[in-house]
Amino acid sequence: MRAAGLLWAALWGLLLPPVTADEGILHASGNGVPPVAKDYCIIYNSNWVSLPKSLDNATFRTLENLTSTVLCNSSEVPSGLMKDKAVVVMRGNCTFLEKARIAQSSGAKMLLIASKPRLSPLSDNKTDFEDVTLPVALIRYNDIVDMQLTLGNEVNVTLYSPPLPEFDCSMVVIFLIAVFTVALGGYWSGVAELENLKAIASPGERETRRKKEENVTFTPVTVILFVVICCVMLVLLYFFYKWLVYVIISVFCLASAMSLYNCLAALIGEIPFGQCRIACCNKNIEVRLIFLAVFCIAAAVVWAVFRNEDRWAWILQDILGVAFCLNFIKTLKMPNFKSCVILLGLLLLYDVFFVFITPFITKNGASIMVEVAAGPFGNSEKNDGNLVEVPTERSAPHEKLPVVIRVPRLEYSASTLCDMPFSLLGFGDIIVPGLLVAYCRRFDVQTGSSSVYYISCTIAYAVGMVLTFIVLALMKMGQPALLYLVPCTLITSSLVAWRRKEMKKFWKGSSYQMMEHLDYTGNEEATASASEQPGGQ
Repeated sequence: MRAAGLLWAALWGLLLPPVTADEGILHASGNGVPPVAKDYCIIYNSNWVSLPKSLDNATFRTLENLTSTVLCNSSEVPSGLMKDKAVVVMRGNCTFLEKARIAQSSGAKMLLIASKPRLSPLSDNKTDFEDVTLPVALIRYNDIVDMQLTLGNEVNVTLYSPPLPEFDCSMVVIFLIAVFTVALGGYWSGVAELENLKAIASPGERETRRKKEENVTFTPVTVILFVVICCVMLVLLYFFYKWLVYVIISVFCLASAMSLYNCLAALIGEIPFGQCRIACCNKNIEVRLIFLAVFCIAAAVVWAVFRNEDRWAWILQDILGVAFCLNFIKTLKMPNFKSCVILLGLLLLYDVFFVFITPFITKNGASIMVEVAAGPFGNSEKNDGNLVEVPTERSAPHEKLPVVIRVPRLEYSASTLCDMPFSLLGFGDIIVPGLLVAYCRRFDVQTGSSSVYYISCTIAYAVGMVLTFIVLALMKMGQPALLYLVPCTLITSSLVAWRRKEMKKFWKGSSYQMMEHLDYTGNEEATASASEQPGGQ
């Protein structure tokens, strides 16, 4: 049951960070003594107008609050009220273009459109805005209210869009979490394999160990089936995100709670104190494990309730996510390198197809992978080629798939004020290469090769992560990490096996050695029984 839950939840771990719209900063300052200033998020379209890259080059304008109108008719505003000012009006009833032309004809120098719904990208035809010269930006209505409460009624504002930092320190945290999880998951899988080998020598212990085992072994056929299910479920999520996102959240809570329990129970099992037991349902259960189960369930429930609290819920999500990845890497066993190549190769194709190929298939030209990761937007009504200001909200407002490691961006930018102040790494970018690292560790244990495969593959994973971050910084867009992780880990493992002249054994797996050992042990037991029989007669 646990293994099935883990498999179900892992199908959603191959997602990429969402692509954000053009984000900028509204810098507002009051006229009080001492002067108070505050920054707010804006969404704009860089195809319409370019904003200054720094506050030093920006021009301040007095803000005129006209949120009592939607500015769809010039008669709604008294003549001369908007001249040489920044104007904020409400969203709705007409297009951005109509609002901008009215504001510009009335002498306004900046147009802000306050939106009560969640901010969405501005998408009108560039040619329609050729005669519009004033900056147009979308801002949260709640920010306008906060601006009045914080800075007063006399406010000066300006817009600018600082360039994204070339490197964010949150990437270092993501890197450390990913490498730590892969290395520890592989090591834990090796420890379990070593215990299995020790249990082989004792038939009684072997039976006890077999009952405790909850491992799932992937054959090549199972691997292909797994990837096909991933594809089907991703497409279903693309079309039915509104409902399925809550299914994924529920599955994640269940799977992460069980995973956290398994991880902590393995640590607690090494502590020789507090092992008192109680009888329940004809079983003796350790009291400390009961408290541990309650703690793990409570952690998952707390995350589920406060999952949209960005200030601290990401910490709990990362803890649960790391536990989930660790338990998955330890539980799912790849029998040989052949299965690893098939799994990593197919998931690499899966990643590339749904990121780079599907934009040529979908009607809106968007990547299915990125759309699912970001949460698809609802349909927007069109009128004469212009976006009408009554778009539907996201299918599931504020809800994101909980299948990523999240770390807040540490460098200040427009993104830290807007909707996506996190650096993300999908669970799949940890689990998929981690399964290969785990197989390398088990192969080391089975062949006594001094961890050379395990260490080499872990280092290759770290190099692949660094390469991913370099490309991310150069291209400034989300990258399918498996595109770099899969070649690094597979090529490195192959070279090590070829250099040690163990490629055939590494490709087929060393499970046959365990079978030979089992046969040898069984023959010894049979021989011993046969030799005892004459003496007993």
